[in-house]
Amino acid sequence: MKRKVLLIYTGGTIGMEKDYESGSLVPFDFTNIFKKMPEMKLLECEVSVHPFKKPLDSSDMGPNEWKIIANYIGKNYEKYDGFLILHGTDTMSYTASALSFMLKGLRKPVIFTGSQLPIGDLRTDAKENLLTSLYYASLYENDEAVIQEVAVYFEYKLLRGNRTLKYSAEYFDAYQSPNYPILGQSGVHLNIEKDFLHRANKDEKFVVDTHISKDILFWRIFPGMTLEHFTEIPKMKVLILQVFGSGTIFNTEKTESTLKKIRENGTEIVVVSQCVSGGISFGKYENSNIFVKIGAISGKDMTAESAITKAMHLMDNPNYAGSFAKNFSKNLCGEISE
Repeated sequence: MKRKVLLIYTGGTIGMEKDYESGSLVPFDFTNIFKKMPEMKLLECEVSVHPFKKPLDSSDMGPNEWKIIANYIGKNYEKYDGFLILHGTDTMSYTASALSFMLKGLRKPVIFTGSQLPIGDLRTDAKENLLTSLYYASLYENDEAVIQEVAVYFEYKLLRGNRTLKYSAEYFDAYQSPNYPILGQSGVHLNIEKDFLHRANKDEKFVVDTHISKDILFWRIFPGMTLEHFTEIPKMKVLILQVFGSGTIFNTEKTESTLKKIRENGTEIVVVSQCVSGGISFGKYENSNIFVKIGAISGKDMTAESAITKAMHLMDNPNYAGSFAKNFSKNLCGEISE
């Protein structure tokens, strides 16, 4: 029996071709993908294609589009064995992270992929990314999906979606998962690291929760920054601070008083690291103790993309009992190390 995979094409370089009159890249009709890639017909899975009516550059992908994708997966969850989302590379980690929180109790693969070069380019990375992603999206053992989470496949590596970040706009190997091992790797054999795969709680049913709050602000701290500007901005429900190293910031009375004022106004403060690898450790250095004093929340080893989308999902979400701080500190779907 062939497994059924729903391919959702949102846009991005992978669905482009060159217009030889203008020399520019333009989207092609993705329903014709089987003509572009006849190899897809040789796969041991049945692929259905659902393109966005208007393909979007990934810089135009946001909360509304995340909800569209999540709801479409929910609507078709029982009809298909796996899902493949083709997405532009620039914001793929944001969308993959958001979907990991929206698709609760997931028991089937949701794989994201894209490419650095268009599918029609002679040197393209699109074909390998697409074909192998379809293998992962249809991979079952003993009638159970091997992958049961949101993942990103790119340049021979399968990565947890909410652990990824795009680190290169130049190389085919564009994504990293610095704080979590790879889930699988393709070579002569299609390898899976089963010990690292996420599994939802057995009693958790699959539901789609598309709650998103946009009252989130992200600031990167830099030397010499004037923190007083924080009090001039409209009140946000969550302020995510990307700070130095394992959680340090300037040790001044002005810093403490400014951050205290923000907290007293009811804003939650989440702290993540500017370092690609490693995470936040309050108390390791004296200059991190300020965050303990003001009741800030440690983002531990989360990526910025994951912390932002998690905060957006949790803030004012009626489906979660308890405080924002308590829920943010939990490992919901493999996004944080315990």
